[in-house]
Amino acid sequence: MKIEQLLKLNEGKCLEFKQNAESKTRILSTIIAFANTSGGKLLIGVEDKTRHVLGIENPTELEEKMANIINDNITPQISPNIEILTWKDRNIVLIEVFPGATKPYFIKKKGEHDSTYIRVGSTNRLADRFMIESLRRTRSIKTFDEEFGSELSSDNIDFRLASELFLNKGEITKNHLLTLGVLAKLNDKVVVTNGGILLFCPQKELYFPDAWVQAGSFRGLDKTHIRDAHNFHSPLVQAVDEAMDFIRKHLNVGIVIADNDVRHKEVWSIPYKAIREAVINAIVHADYSLAGSPIRIAIFDDRLEIENPGLLPFGLKTIKEGVSKIRNRVIARVFHELGFIERWGSGIQRILSECREAGLAEPIFEEIGTHFRVTFFKQQLTAPELDATNRAICVALRDDGLLSTKEIAQKISLSDRQTRFRLIKLVEKGIVGEISKGVTDPDKKYVLKKDV
Repeated sequence: MKIEQLLKLNEGKCLEFKQNAESKTRILSTIIAFANTSGGKLLIGVEDKTRHVLGIENPTELEEKMANIINDNITPQISPNIEILTWKDRNIVLIEVFPGATKPYFIKKKGEHDSTYIRVGSTNRLADRFMIESLRRTRSIKTFDEEFGSELSSDNIDFRLASELFLNKGEITKNHLLTLGVLAKLNDKVVVTNGGILLFCPQKELYFPDAWVQAGSFRGLDKTHIRDAHNFHSPLVQAVDEAMDFIRKHLNVGIVIADNDVRHKEVWSIPYKAIREAVINAIVHADYSLAGSPIRIAIFDDRLEIENPGLLPFGLKTIKEGVSKIRNRVIARVFHELGFIERWGSGIQRILSECREAGLAEPIFEEIGTHFRVTFFKQQLTAPELDATNRAICVALRDDGLLSTKEIAQKISLSDRQTRFRLIKLVEKGIVGEISKGVTDPDKKYVLKKDV
């Protein structure tokens, strides 16, 4: 990225400005935080608030000094890229730090406990012992839920629950659970992995006290006045539907009933699919090695927040990159087998697409402390977004009134199958209504309910 582009950006997870290099400790903490998290660029010679370029008088000398300070003070050793950039008639020193492969990094003299920093937003935070362990775990080829902190045998698994969940997959056996990573072999024994405990152990909270979901609905815009609250301690695979039921109860969910049709369709103020995707992501990507707080769902008058313990997976700069980096392989594998996860790495894009099509503001994805939060907004900013084909369907219904799938397909020059798929989506959004005697009614007609 060119210097002109960097100077237009605000400080953040991967960018920091320093007016000068007087504070060695602050510079080291930033470099360590970048190396421990997702990498980043440190520009010396730029005011942090104004981004006004002050420049460095002796850039070559500072370049060499920074290389020595980093080499002498940080362990394990890192090798950032240090270069001198010129902005108009002034020089700036750029230190580019890459995500480290031998985390955690810290200051030699202070020790691991007192100088392991992580990057949260535009700040450097001292990592606690749980976060240090999480950093250390990145060296391993195993994810946390693939490990086994206890030596519970397969007898501690709720096979009845597993069998019910995988009913359509046939009989569930120890071999199936070994393949999924729910169980693992330890010498001559078969033990339960952390993922197995989280998913199928009835006493999971004996081992992971914060592996549950806390949900609350609040009157107003903060947590002062609570309407309702519930804690879900059931197995994680069941918590998804329980959480969605709670959200449905307290979110604005309308009912659309088509004329002459006994069936009804729910229309959520925030798209159902987007919320469900965020709930699943929170459960699948939570860092269960961190102690202190569960997964949290908070509903306010203007927004919905879904928060899980754990920062973005180390090395990932932004959730919108479209890169799938799984924190818990066992949980993700089981959720995928059960149909909770459709395609790897596409969940965030589906959330964005659903909200955009519904005319809502783009959700905010942010790191708060050592947690990750998704915030949905209820207020509709624009009319629901339609592409040219869906708009043509609406125009046809507006001009001609009741039409069948075949009649609509002929008007827009699309196959019956493709047209039917689009009509289902338009019905889900409350834009088009169905008029029929039942699900399989061959004479089903469609009507425009919301003029776009």
